[in-house]
Amino acid sequence: MTFRARILKIHPALIVLASFLSAIIAGSITLKLPISTINADISWVDSFFTATSAVCVTGLIVVDTGSYFTLFGQCVILVLIQIGGLGVMTISVALFRWIGRKISFRHRMVIQDLFAHTPREDIFSLIKSIMLFTFGAELLGAVFLTIHWSHDYPVFEAVYKAVFHSVSAFCNAGFALFPDSMMRYSDNILLNVTMCSLIVIGGIGFPVLYDIQMWQKKRKNQRARLSIQTKAVLLTTLVLIVSGALMFALLERSAAGEIQTFGHRLLTAIFQSITCRTAGFNTVDIASLKDATIAMMIFLMFVGASPGSCGGGVKTTTLALLAAFTASRIKRKYRVNMFKKSVPNETVTRSVSLILVSFGIIGLVLFMLLVGDSASGHVVTHAHGSFLAYLFETVSAFGTVGLSMGVTPDLTTWGKCWIILMMIIGRVGVLAFAYIIVGTGTLNGVEYSEENLMIG
Repeated sequence: MTFRARILKIHPALIVLASFLSAIIAGSITLKLPISTINADISWVDSFFTATSAVCVTGLIVVDTGSYFTLFGQCVILVLIQIGGLGVMTISVALFRWIGRKISFRHRMVIQDLFAHTPREDIFSLIKSIMLFTFGAELLGAVFLTIHWSHDYPVFEAVYKAVFHSVSAFCNAGFALFPDSMMRYSDNILLNVTMCSLIVIGGIGFPVLYDIQMWQKKRKNQRARLSIQTKAVLLTTLVLIVSGALMFALLERSAAGEIQTFGHRLLTAIFQSITCRTAGFNTVDIASLKDATIAMMIFLMFVGASPGSCGGGVKTTTLALLAAFTASRIKRKYRVNMFKKSVPNETVTRSVSLILVSFGIIGLVLFMLLVGDSASGHVVTHAHGSFLAYLFETVSAFGTVGLSMGVTPDLTTWGKCWIILMMIIGRVGVLAFAYIIVGTGTLNGVEYSEENLMIG
């Protein structure tokens, strides 16, 4: 087999994984440089953890970003966030196109897998739209955030903080330059609305944004319509945001009672409902929340963002498809239908497999964290207990959310390595890892006679 033939046989998932790992390694080496940190004493594990968290747009931190890293180090993290949000392959394809070089068929296939639910011939148009929309949204967000911080900081510092947090919010990274994230601004309408808008837009996925853009251009044509993915993403996102905000307000009503105004309570509930699925910013102390609220947030983090977005998790479309599958089986219908369209059985099977494998991975990593603590004698003491704190941390890494109950800096080297692995799996995707491990070839196994068994 020739070298070219071997290259063409490489699955796009492996190329995506390799590109992310390359960015992480380069980022960790750069963050280890003396110029990147104030005291120049960051360990290799912590620099690798921080680089992974930035490239995987997670936001979990072992050291405070604003006080531990220099301006150079913070800019490195910002670049890693932007690379991780857009994707290394997206940026490379855009640069190749810009300098006039041809794009290989393999690169086209990678972009196809990342940002298109159906085959597209206009890959370059899609990439162009993604780049323009990303930088446009981040620029607009930076303008509004500059207005907010211009009252408290000099112009340059206000602009810098605005750009950093705008990019971090749109890419759903959750990195903040303040030790308390956004808690000090929990009652500020401009900041809350701007951050929430950036998070939602960055989390619904580039395919949805592109589909809406094409629909607006062709809506005069009676045949123009939105895809079922776009409809499923928009509906599921709306339901999760509203239900999450209502649940948060209901479960934390006693704590919210300390807040004087209704507007403040509303902002807090909506912000936490939006951010705990993808972004990782917080305007309340997560460790002080009730167990029921923590459980609700774990579910939202597990769902995560939408396909083709900057976030992780099992994705909103998987949840929507699972709900449609359950409803069809209850009604004893053979096919799964959504928005007057039938979903392929293979897609339904993959969604169920994704849920089950995700549960298994989360359970395994949680178990390994607990085993590591037991073996080392290092026990995390937490008001909610080490089990719930570690479960929250594990799901947060899997969903590339970045929220924490405060145990991240106290993780052992063993624990940090498992959380690093979880962040990479969450960003690249569970199914992508499955393809890398077991391959994608179809195996025609032996088929035997059927025999039923009892379930449930």
